[in-house]
Amino acid sequence: MRTQSVIIVLLSVMIVAACNQPMKKKSINASQFTAPPVAEKSDSVLSMHGHTRIDQYFWMRLSDEQKMAAKPDAQTQKVYDYLNAENDYTNMVLQSTNDLQDKLFDEIVGRIKQTDESVPYFKNGYWYYVRYEEGKEYPIYCRKAQSLDNEEQILINANQRAEGYSYYNVSGLQVSNNNKILAFAEDTLSRRIYTIRFMNLETGEILPDKIDNTTGGGAWANDNQHFFYTSKDQVSLLSNKIWRHKLGNDKDVLVYKEKDPSYYIGVYKSKSDKYVIIWNGSTLSSDYHLVPADNPTAKPVNFTPREAVHEYDIVHFEDKFYIVTNWDAKNFRLMETPENATSKENWKEVLPHREDVLLEELEIFKDYLVVNERKNALNQLRIMNQHNGEEHYLDFGEPAYVAYISTNPEFDSNQLRFAYSSLTTPSSTFDYNMKERTKELKKQQEVVGGHNPLDYVTERLYINSRDGEQIPVSLVYKKGTPVNGKSPLLLYAYGSYGNTIDPYFSSTRLSLLNRGYIYAIAHIRGGQSMGRHWYDNGKMFNKINTFNDYIDCAKALIEMKYTSPKHLYGMGGSAGGLLMGAVANMAPDLFNGIIAQVPFVDVVSTMLDETIPLTTNEFDEWGNPKNEESYYYMLSYSPYDQVKEQAYPHMLVTTGLFDSQVQYWEPAKWVAKLRDMKTDNNLLLLYCNMDTGHGGASGRFEQYKDVAKEYAFLLMLEGIAE
Repeated sequence: MRTQSVIIVLLSVMIVAACNQPMKKKSINASQFTAPPVAEKSDSVLSMHGHTRIDQYFWMRLSDEQKMAAKPDAQTQKVYDYLNAENDYTNMVLQSTNDLQDKLFDEIVGRIKQTDESVPYFKNGYWYYVRYEEGKEYPIYCRKAQSLDNEEQILINANQRAEGYSYYNVSGLQVSNNNKILAFAEDTLSRRIYTIRFMNLETGEILPDKIDNTTGGGAWANDNQHFFYTSKDQVSLLSNKIWRHKLGNDKDVLVYKEKDPSYYIGVYKSKSDKYVIIWNGSTLSSDYHLVPADNPTAKPVNFTPREAVHEYDIVHFEDKFYIVTNWDAKNFRLMETPENATSKENWKEVLPHREDVLLEELEIFKDYLVVNERKNALNQLRIMNQHNGEEHYLDFGEPAYVAYISTNPEFDSNQLRFAYSSLTTPSSTFDYNMKERTKELKKQQEVVGGHNPLDYVTERLYINSRDGEQIPVSLVYKKGTPVNGKSPLLLYAYGSYGNTIDPYFSSTRLSLLNRGYIYAIAHIRGGQSMGRHWYDNGKMFNKINTFNDYIDCAKALIEMKYTSPKHLYGMGGSAGGLLMGAVANMAPDLFNGIIAQVPFVDVVSTMLDETIPLTTNEFDEWGNPKNEESYYYMLSYSPYDQVKEQAYPHMLVTTGLFDSQVQYWEPAKWVAKLRDMKTDNNLLLLYCNMDTGHGGASGRFEQYKDVAKEYAFLLMLEGIAE
């Protein structure tokens, strides 16, 4: 997915007395600075369905081979020169905020507890946890045998593994059943292409086995010798094959090949350790194949025949499977089936479909089922006794929050570990005794310097859209911030893939709240906050609802005096960047500024090019423009194609050269076209991180330099220099 990866993280409190007073803004415009870069124009003619588009900036596109070449060719150098010129211009315009950026960065990092540790969880005789050391960028993965009082064993010190790389990410840690071999995956380029390595946990030796071009995840068979993993198509980067690797053997066996390019695939192990499960998923359909973990060379068996439209998840328990399915159930229902008769005709209903409740997730224990549901845009955790049928819900007591099932690897336990957060409450980990109905706070995120939730106000609004739907909006602001139309407000949204942006706590965000900003999340269609229909009514030929919902929320917040067009700012990333681009074209007069992070803005050209990562998997999300009706509908909102001669808000656009989700040339081309056509004198800035991809910089703290830059841009537009 072109998922929003630029999620804003967590911080501490800096009190500035004047922040909550109306601000006297200084006028700022592009004429105060040296002229921005002007991109060369070179017409490329793109024709489809008898319609012709002229793309004057198509030349900005580089292949992976060009980017990775030791010496850049002429075109590569030309693109690099343009991107570097844009970066230089952005840095020049923001130069007056350098001290503020440093201050923001120090604030943000200063709220993070440098020496920290996750809550340990117990699995197969060991306690596992992740810890951080002061001043270090990367995590250290550890375990202790049987008791937390025993000696620590470091599995992976990512700080050491990251040495020599400008980007580093370790993922997919999997320990064999005998606790002796660790599989782990590394990405050193930021294109989400992982190399799997293996470590002997008794000696600390890295084994010679090395598997390139993988998704990073995998699953051990019960013999502790065979490891299943997923490889990618080297051009499209689509996951397409499942392999079985035997330690010490350099000839891996192809287990499964996905022939339909509209499916992602992967492999994992059931919580029961009985099955290695191959999953396949498109926008509209799911498919599973089972391999007995005790017999890793067995041929995979299909769970139930694949259907063009049927989404479901499976969970193994004892001699049966539970199934969360949308078969005759738009919001999903819960079924069960014997493990030796898994085809759909054998499924029996456990929980029926409900029109007002979305069934999202299931966790299995020996005596309990835990169901994660969503109603009125809020999570609910439902506890069900498997033996007597008794059930109850956890009570969270806030108007806007997020609660979700955390790590629960043990079957034979009455303890449910769950996480909770709200716009004012830091992330908290609880153990809940499902039998006694008591909960214990195991850890709450510490905000260094202190944080009092009572110093902030959180609200949940329901805003009428133009077609009569009620759009939930979650808000947070510091007490004393005036609601009189003069306060700056940052309105965030995503609105694609059924992804719901929940009202979580961010200590990073405090740097805006403490300076008088109101922060709001619009839970617009295209997400799934109000149920499955919320998603269906915000994709394909209903995509315009996503943009209209956001615009209607902006208008309502202005009408309710939370802010005004002079003080309203929009932000979204990836598919949320598409939202920003569409809104900038459709309603530019509502916003003083917009931040579009790694924005998916060249919709038609990208979805016509099946060599670009992710394209074929997303035809059921956006449409396939090879279909004439889809082509013209997508063209009607594609931000790049719909740039026009009009005034636009101040804009900051970000991207990464190695982005595999949204290629860097989309935002680069968009900015060039905007700069050529816009009629205003507002700022238009492009920042391309030349070392990273979709998620930005790696490391625990380095990422906040980009956040500080974005915040400084917002504060500069409000005339706030401190």
